[in-house]
Amino acid sequence: MDCGAIFDWDGVVIDSSRCHEKSWDLLAEEEGRILPEGHFKKGFGRKNQVIIPDILGWTRDPDEIERLGHRKEALYRQLVLEDGVERISGIEDFLKSLWSAGIPCAVGSSTPRKNVETILGLVGFAGYFEAIVCAEDVTHGKPHPEVFLTAATKLGIQPENCVVFEDAFAGLEAAKAGGMKSIGLATTHPAESLQAHKPDLVLENFLSFSAAEFLRIF
Repeated sequence: MDCGAIFDWDGVVIDSSRCHEKSWDLLAEEEGRILPEGHFKKGFGRKNQVIIPDILGWTRDPDEIERLGHRKEALYRQLVLEDGVERISGIEDFLKSLWSAGIPCAVGSSTPRKNVETILGLVGFAGYFEAIVCAEDVTHGKPHPEVFLTAATKLGIQPENCVVFEDAFAGLEAAKAGGMKSIGLATTHPAESLQAHKPDLVLENFLSFSAAEFLRIF
């Protein structure tokens, strides 16, 4: 059976949550705005076009949302280049095992493409992914399944034969809406919180997880 693996980015392949959270803090300071309590976890996995008006409540003006979003991501990339990012434990060995087994991989993320490309260059994972689908490539953000369905199409794999790796509630819901299997990563939320969204499996990280375990999902 042909099957594929689709990875969310932040909290699944790399851990840059500290840089993301700090970039929102810096943006709020620059703009003289207030960040609501709990905003970061509420917005995790969602596009800035949703976070800024609906979670932060800063503005609904499309041009202003775009300006703020671009500035936030520029601050994030600056922090990444200055401080670096951590890989999720075991991810490199797992990607190698998928590659050796001939299982194609894609990134399906709400983050801007420039962020992914910047970090791919730092961690050296570019060769493992046959397709990258980011915020600019889709109209609808998670929990809509468009980002994962687009990734499956680029891999040439039917959605029901894809497994999505996600750490965010919205991402797990998107995988389910797209008819895909899902594995939750308890890197951002506790395992019991992820279980409420009914993934096929929950992992703490990728240590001791290989292509053989991946194939048992089907």
